[in-house]
Amino acid sequence: MYEMFYELTATPFSRSIPTDSLYMPTELTEILNRLNYVAERQLFAVVTGDCGTGKTTILRKFSNDLDKNKYKFLYISDSKLTPRNFYRILLEQMGFQAKYNRGDAKRQLHAEIEIMKAVHGIQPVCVCDECHLLSREMLEEIRFLLNVKLDSVSPMGLILTGQTELWQKIQLQAYTAIRQRIDIQSVLNRYDRSQTGAYIRHQMKYAGSASEVFSEAAIDTIYQYSSGTARIIDKVCTSLLLYGSQSRKRIIDDHSVKLVLECEFS
Repeated sequence: MYEMFYELTATPFSRSIPTDSLYMPTELTEILNRLNYVAERQLFAVVTGDCGTGKTTILRKFSNDLDKNKYKFLYISDSKLTPRNFYRILLEQMGFQAKYNRGDAKRQLHAEIEIMKAVHGIQPVCVCDECHLLSREMLEEIRFLLNVKLDSVSPMGLILTGQTELWQKIQLQAYTAIRQRIDIQSVLNRYDRSQTGAYIRHQMKYAGSASEVFSEAAIDTIYQYSSGTARIIDKVCTSLLLYGSQSRKRIIDDHSVKLVLECEFS
């Protein structure tokens, strides 16, 4: 494939890049620091961003960097999540079989969390992904989970992530009670032109490229098409590297970008 032609040692625009090699501009580093603070203080956070802006990437980095001796990472991604399944999934990830009744499962979860924290010194951190697709009933249940004891510390760090519609939904009057419980809110933005160029160069350097493959004019055109959305940048750059290797082009210029966009992305 193109890796041999460009003398690369890894695939540059892959979702499986190790977390210690990810492109981390200041904005992403700040959000990661906020998530670590949520875990440490057991807070309630909401992270939103448009599709393809790196929510999964930042969660992968957050999960991998957590101290496994201090935290238990729990992850749920289910657009049709119900309260009963919510407790079942959490308990199963903690190593327990959930009781059938929803109320019993909720009490069981709280009891196991207390044991985990008191006996083992481990704090649970729960991430609920794709929350823009969840029902109001489910979001309310998550709020009730945090209200296990009046005026007390939350039983876990809880992070809701989703597309921009999630925050728009939470702004509605019907979700006032949920909104008032949120401790930290973060937004993942698209890359600007400078970050787009830095991202492309970073990915190529990670893959072992010894020279600049994408011209500045090419990066301009990639940015204009992608609007700085990382997922789109990945797809376009992968197609460009395939085209470049087949056409024996060591440098990918803006003409090549326009040709590939017209043939493959229009």
